[in-house]
Amino acid sequence: MKKGEEIMSEYDLSVLLKQVSIKRIMILKSAIIFMALGIFIAIFSPNEYTASVVFIPQISKNEGAGGSGFGGLASIAGINVGGASGSEIPPTLYPMLTSSIIFKRDLINTPLSISGLEEKITYATYYKEYFSPSVLSLVKRYTLGLPGVVLNSFKSKKKETKISLLSDSLIRISPEELALFNIMNSQLKVDPNVKDGYVRLAFVMPDPLLAAQMTKSAQALLQREVISFKIKNAKEQLKFTQQRFDVKKAEFDKIQEELAQFRDENRKISTAIAQNGLESIQSEYDFAFKVYTQLADQLEQAKTQVSKDTPIFSVIQPLTVPVNKSAPKRVVILASFTLFGAMFAILYVLGSFFLKDVINHKKL
Repeated sequence: MKKGEEIMSEYDLSVLLKQVSIKRIMILKSAIIFMALGIFIAIFSPNEYTASVVFIPQISKNEGAGGSGFGGLASIAGINVGGASGSEIPPTLYPMLTSSIIFKRDLINTPLSISGLEEKITYATYYKEYFSPSVLSLVKRYTLGLPGVVLNSFKSKKKETKISLLSDSLIRISPEELALFNIMNSQLKVDPNVKDGYVRLAFVMPDPLLAAQMTKSAQALLQREVISFKIKNAKEQLKFTQQRFDVKKAEFDKIQEELAQFRDENRKISTAIAQNGLESIQSEYDFAFKVYTQLADQLEQAKTQVSKDTPIFSVIQPLTVPVNKSAPKRVVILASFTLFGAMFAILYVLGSFFLKDVINHKKL
């Protein structure tokens, strides 16, 4: 038998319990110290409220925008009679949408109604001018986070001097925006449930009313992005069809006016030349009228296609202002820290015992 196995065979539960019993005062002190730390954290941790909404995105089935009768004269007019349906964004990509810079910029400009203020202020203004950090966050910022604060101050100065050299076509983020985005990253939660097909969107704020307002704004912005992406192709087809319709309508109005003028001028003339001229203009009129009427029909179908492609979001758990705080769970914090302190001391006692015994065996 190896020496290590001999050492381990000598240890039984009674020996270990005896070591723990001998050091019980130290273990108790450790538990009390960590319990005191837990009390401090539990007391000074800020209250947080979570507002949420659960909805199901219902996408209508894609159908072709053009009917079977639009392949002839409408195609001559330069119109694609194929379907105009766009691609769909699966709910699994919703978190990626909410993490985009454009989305966050719109969200930090959400107007908020705050008790005590007559005018609404934005999310950005709230955190810049009205929000008061908790004692715990200040302690963390200027102790553990102090090196980061100093480095960020130097980085901010460098960014301000170089930002004017960037092209206007690039998306630029200011240090203030970045700080707000970092706060928002821990507050906004988007959890798609692929199995059941629903999406839960939640927002955490230090005030229940603000949490509800930010959740409502995030829901509206997310649904706007999904709808915009879905109906993009249909809207482009509608825009193109509208432009072609306007052109053909102007041409039809012009030919219609020419036909009426020709008939008025040649009302009493029955020569073959006049008859040929009338038939020529009448032919142009008939052709223009057919193209015009078919484009009018296709324009209406393009408008209908936009409506068909627009996703519908069915809310199954409506948004409500939270009543109870979601954090901090002070009892859990206190119990966790106390237990951790006791376990830390026990592991320290057993580790010291094992190490001392191994050293003694090596000396032998």
